[in-house]
Amino acid sequence: MTDNTPPAGEEPLQIPAISRSQMLWIAAALLVTGWLVWLLAPVLTPFLLSALLAYMADPVVNRLERWKMRRDVAVSLVFLVVISILVVAMLIIVPLLVRETIDLVERLPGYFQTLQETALPWIEERFDVELGIETFDASKARELIQEHFQNIAGAAGTVVSYITESGGRFIIWVTGMVLVPLVTFYLMRDWHKLLDSLRDILPRNIEPVVVRLTRDCDEALGGFLRGQLLVMISLGAIYSIGLLIVGLNNAIAIGMIAGLVSFVPYLGAIIGILLAGITAVIQNFEFWFLLSVAVVFTVGQLIESFLLTPKLVGDRIGLHPVLVIFTVMAGAHLFGFIGILLALPVAAAGTVLVRFFYRNYKLSSVYERPDH
Repeated sequence: MTDNTPPAGEEPLQIPAISRSQMLWIAAALLVTGWLVWLLAPVLTPFLLSALLAYMADPVVNRLERWKMRRDVAVSLVFLVVISILVVAMLIIVPLLVRETIDLVERLPGYFQTLQETALPWIEERFDVELGIETFDASKARELIQEHFQNIAGAAGTVVSYITESGGRFIIWVTGMVLVPLVTFYLMRDWHKLLDSLRDILPRNIEPVVVRLTRDCDEALGGFLRGQLLVMISLGAIYSIGLLIVGLNNAIAIGMIAGLVSFVPYLGAIIGILLAGITAVIQNFEFWFLLSVAVVFTVGQLIESFLLTPKLVGDRIGLHPVLVIFTVMAGAHLFGFIGILLALPVAAAGTVLVRFFYRNYKLSSVYERPDH
């Protein structure tokens, strides 16, 4: 856990004394930077994406450097490996997932029909409950699913047409696709030089504190991002392979959806169990088949809780699961889907700053009694 506890030989981190002129310069720099980011947002998107990719890959490059490999050679090697993985994903994995997802959506209307004709009557008879089968209109559910799926496909086609028909937007889109790998390569190569330049700009009395806080934020944020990404991919593979073994329809789509949503505690397992449970009930309404599907998710959760998360993520954020869920919901409410993606990374870095200010508050005269 990152708690701002200084390593041996380092003094406790305290808020530096900042003069009024420094505060004005810092405020002005932040305002100008924010205004430029807002003004140039469409142009900055590929550069920000490249910076994120370079940040994620920098630890691997550093490790290769420690193995006596030149940095430009290490960057080239990592870059080629990442490009190869992306090409394989685009050519094999992505089409497979798209095909599985389309097949799942096409099967849903039939699942609803079978649910109305088989599963619901069995539940009513077995448990002596009234589910109101006559009010459940499977054909209406089928029409709604097909309509929304067609709307999604139509919206995607409209976006593609909008991009390709507008010459300027199409040029920006293509330029961005070319710029991302190119800028990523140069940022990976010169990452430490850029950091040294930013460090040199800081006022000398502020620089040590900013560097220490940045180091702690990097430890929390970088470890969380890389670890959580590996956990999501690993869980998706575990669920998909397990569901394939038990013979569930659309096992890959259901497993990968459950794995990719697992960045919210328990949400991936809940969604996966719901999708797999409905599919299993419709596909083969037998106890042992349903039990085998439940075993897959139980094993997946045990592996995540006792192996994947402790080894790959650890306690990088230090937030209670309830606060994690609240953070994700707050991000979704404030910024939509982008807020969901950014909520936990921002929380990972934010906890470092909160602990820093809390520690200084406990050491200040505001907290201590005057006679102490």
